Parts: sequence; C-alpha cells; structure tokens
Amino acid sequence: MTMAESPGRHLRRVVAVFGASTVAPGTAAWEEAALCGRLLAEADLAVATGGYGGAMEAVSSGAASRGGHVIGVTAPTVFPERSGANPFVVEEIAHSSITERIHTLVSLSGASIVLPGSIGTLSELIAAWNTAFVARFAGNRAKPVVTVGAQWRVLVDHLAEMLETDRTPVTSVTTVREAVAVVTGALHLG
Repeated sequence: MTMAESPGRHLRRVVAVFGASTVAPGTAAWEEAALCGRLLAEADLAVATGGYGGAMEAVSSGAASRGGHVIGVTAPTVFPERSGANPFVVEEIAHSSITERIHTLVSLSGASIVLPGSIGTLSELIAAWNTAFVARFAGNRAKPVVTVGAQWRVLVDHLAEMLETDRTPVTSVTTVREAVAVVTGALHLG
C-alpha cells in the first residue's frame, strides 16, 4: 500500500524530494538537503525520495529527526550494488525500473522539490514538470514543482524557450527554505 492509498493520509501530504546521490555527509549540499527534510517534517508533510544515499539520505535523515514519515522508492534490480534503502526510510516501495520508480515518486506526492543533481535528478524534474503541465488537460490542479539553485533555473528557462513550452508549472528559487515555503503554501490551500 502506498502512502497515497493509506487510510488517514492524503496524496497532498507527501512531498517528493529529488537530488544527487553523490552528496556526502558534512558538505553544504548535505546540510541543505537535511534542512529540507526537517522543514517538511515540521510542516507535517511526509517525504518521498529515491531511498538511497546522498541527498536522498540527507533529506530522509532530516525528516526522521523531526518525527516525519519517510518513504523510499527504490529500484533494487537497477542498483544491485546498493544494500537497500537508507536507515531512515520507514516505508519502502521497490520497483524494477527507473521509469516505474520515478512515476511512483511523482504520483504519490502532492508536490516535488528538486535539489541540485545530475542526469537522474534531471529525469525526475522532467517527469514532475510534464505531469504538472498536462494536469490542466484533465481539468486537474497542477502539483507544484520547485527547483532549488541557479543550475535548474537556467536549464528550465532554456528548455522552455527552446521547446516553446510553458515554464509556469516550475517555480525556481535559491534556497531550500524558499522551496519549502512555496510547497507548504500551495499544499495548505483549500
């Protein structure tokens, strides 16, 4: 059973957080990711990540330190060298492909925060952006997508221009605090 299906929980109470798996403990990027998890848990929001190390573990650690619910969506057959979800994950959802993993993260969450990362994080951003973009065609409210840092702001602006697509489903901010403020404001409406 996913968090979105769990009794007493609502889809909008989960925030997917994407970021680099290479983030190391003790770095500024780790501390920012942990802060993201703490702030989301303090806002009574569950976090969902890819469930492994790096930024995913930092977010999970931060959320767990404030009593938050931590979901890890893993892909054990894709990453057989990884020994399982990080120790802060309390609900693991395993899939056999990256596509299923990303789909689950975007589907079970009411919003997404995209921390600095690389190609994997980019694929997650694109999936969340596309889901928010097409929501209007079904008459649904778009799930907020918030990117943190200049890297994503420049890329999203460039892609929107080059592909002649709508950039408005993605909000770009500078800090984790701003990202959490945008997400909590959007999720606590209505």
